[in-house]
Amino acid sequence: MLAKTVASFMILAAAASAHMQINYPCPRFSPHCATTPVLPPGESLNYNLASPIGSGGDILAPLCHSQTAWPQVNEKWTAGQSITVKFAQGGAAHGGGHCEFSLSYDGGKTFVVIHQELKYCFVGSASSSNTANTLSYTFNLPSDLPGTDHAVFAWSWVNAVGNREFYMDCADVSISGSSKSFTGKEMTIANYGSNYPTIGEFNGNYDTGLDVYSKAKQITVTGNGSSSGSSGASSSSASYTASTASTSAAPVAHAATSYGTTSGVSVVPTSSAPATSAIVYPTTNAVTSVAAPAPTSDTPSTPTSDAAVTSAAATTPIGRCRQA
Repeated sequence: MLAKTVASFMILAAAASAHMQINYPCPRFSPHCATTPVLPPGESLNYNLASPIGSGGDILAPLCHSQTAWPQVNEKWTAGQSITVKFAQGGAAHGGGHCEFSLSYDGGKTFVVIHQELKYCFVGSASSSNTANTLSYTFNLPSDLPGTDHAVFAWSWVNAVGNREFYMDCADVSISGSSKSFTGKEMTIANYGSNYPTIGEFNGNYDTGLDVYSKAKQITVTGNGSSSGSSGASSSSASYTASTASTSAAPVAHAATSYGTTSGVSVVPTSSAPATSAIVYPTTNAVTSVAAPAPTSDTPSTPTSDAAVTSAAATTPIGRCRQA
């Protein structure tokens, strides 16, 4: 009886700490996918994929939660095809915010945006609810994506309400395509250490942070894994739901970061070439397997159906995330 009680408590604690996370395509080391690939040697299932990787200027986990890929790709996509990205039920939507869907051709060092859901991601309009009305997004992959045996697909999110956080989950996919390169916006990273901008709480103004997204540099990726900055226009086949503009801001290297719990993180200065040095993970902050995530003050919303758009009553009060 005691064992059942403890197990029930752990399940409730996990639900209480839930934010948003993808469950299709299957993110790295997720325990919640319909079909979970074989784990890489030495890796464990990750029960913290709904947690932010950045909060309050601190870096809590590496990009993607883990820079180790599945041994085999989860999905085989074709340039131009329609895909549906699905999210787990019961997550806290934090009033919506800015979402991007991106691809990396260089193992996760640089990401080019293929679709955006700015301002009202998960909620559809200005909202004081913590309940997600939308649990999936369907869009077409750009028709001029290069082919590759292994790309990293990423969903990233800056929440509208609560602590200033950055969320990101990644899946491993292959892409069939005949183009040699693709040009689009570089994925925006915010609220993630001192080398990235902070996007403040929206407080009802859903234009908050759009200037940061509008300044994203144009980058060009190729099927052989190289990437470069470009001041040219983005590919017309990229799918966006909000108008954005390019600038000449320098691209950011996404490696050689030391992940800790203080804001004094060490990040490689920006450069036009991706960084390749190793990343140091302290054992106290590495986001790998845990028996069950620690509860927070967020109260889970009533699970909604896994449909493209699911109606939900906007009555759940918005909770603020608190670090353990």
